[in-house]
Amino acid sequence: MDNTKHAPAKKRDGFRSRWGFILACIGSAVGMGNIWLFPTRISAYGGATFLIPYLIFVVLIASTGVIGEMCFGRATRQGPVGAFGQATLERFGTRSYGMAAGLFPVANSLAMAIGYSVIVGWICKYTFDAFAGIYAGMSGADAFGAAFGEVAAGNALWQTVGMVACIAILVFGIGGGIEKANKVMMPLFFLLFVGLAVYVATLPGAMEGYKYIFLLKPEGLTDPMVWVYALGQAFFSLSIAGCGTLIYGSYLGEDVDVPGSAAMVALFDTLAALLASLVIIPVMAVAGQQLESGGPGLLFIYLPTLFAEMPGGRIFMIVFFVAVLFGGLSSLINLFEAPIASLQEFFGMSRRVSCLVIGLVGLVVGLLIQLIVAQWMDVCSVYFCPIGAFLAAVMFFWVMGRERVEDEVNKGRTAPVGAWFFPLAKYVFCGVTIVVLVAGVVFGGIG
Repeated sequence: MDNTKHAPAKKRDGFRSRWGFILACIGSAVGMGNIWLFPTRISAYGGATFLIPYLIFVVLIASTGVIGEMCFGRATRQGPVGAFGQATLERFGTRSYGMAAGLFPVANSLAMAIGYSVIVGWICKYTFDAFAGIYAGMSGADAFGAAFGEVAAGNALWQTVGMVACIAILVFGIGGGIEKANKVMMPLFFLLFVGLAVYVATLPGAMEGYKYIFLLKPEGLTDPMVWVYALGQAFFSLSIAGCGTLIYGSYLGEDVDVPGSAAMVALFDTLAALLASLVIIPVMAVAGQQLESGGPGLLFIYLPTLFAEMPGGRIFMIVFFVAVLFGGLSSLINLFEAPIASLQEFFGMSRRVSCLVIGLVGLVVGLLIQLIVAQWMDVCSVYFCPIGAFLAAVMFFWVMGRERVEDEVNKGRTAPVGAWFFPLAKYVFCGVTIVVLVAGVVFGGIG
């Protein structure tokens, strides 16, 4: 292979340790899907009945798509635009078609970040209000629903606060910003949720929630929708969209075992979802309620209503929203990184200027979409994320080819991956991205 066709070696910022990279990837994966959607799916589809297909799909996607995006980034040392261009250069002798395709996942990442920044603004406000005791004395879903309406309508200040915090971290780069921030936020996220889970376990009635989480109804496994929604949950939870995982992989050293790192990311992402379930579902059981719907209503209306009625509810609410804020902010950082890196790579902007430009665009557009943020995020997730994942998979597994892929995947490993890896990734995973897209369109979103 003509090495002159590879991306030019140049000094780039990068992760300073394998665990820094893993924690950053965990941070990108852990988000609202783990907190407000996974417990809802567990509740709707019968605990372990949902867990079984979910874990199957997590293993499948982590061992193909996650590895592929990490390795694609590392192989090219560029973001999606450059990586896609490098793939077509090596195969067809031209970057143009690949670079044009690479714009798609970067644009989607920016659009997702803009929508997510609205939600992070809500979380910032609830975290502040929880500390300030604003919700003390409030009771009933109607009161908390009205409070959420006020927060959503007056989100400009807190959305700006969230954006400033995010960009301030990104300005310091990969090792000095993203890695350091996630080394603090991710351990604290898990520690806080473990603390909440331990506290909930002491409350009368919590055992009914645990029983439900681990209840297995074998007949439920014959329901196709259990498998469809388990696939969607696993796919979106692992942040496969041809962008975020790829850009983090581009900052990774060649001595790192990528398949091992992908396994750790999948493990901790699953643990985060289970921890959220071990807090939220028992809380519902303690209150004698059944979890029927997820989304913002669960996080900002229904759960605060229950917290207000619990012993020590104010402290519980503070800890809960601080943990949620860490999860939301770490995901937002990842979503903004690819657009920022693209400005650096192709327009020669400094890190600071790139962060400022993307931050201003994100804030202005985010303030303009307040009333349509749900629809905005639906379009991004239902349509654009699977397409981005499909494009990245095709570029890496189909365009770059088996020899190049296996060479990259085996770097840093003591033993090469099995012969199963490439065909499973090339055919099965690429097929999975199409299934996720079609199912999302048919059912109005599955993740």
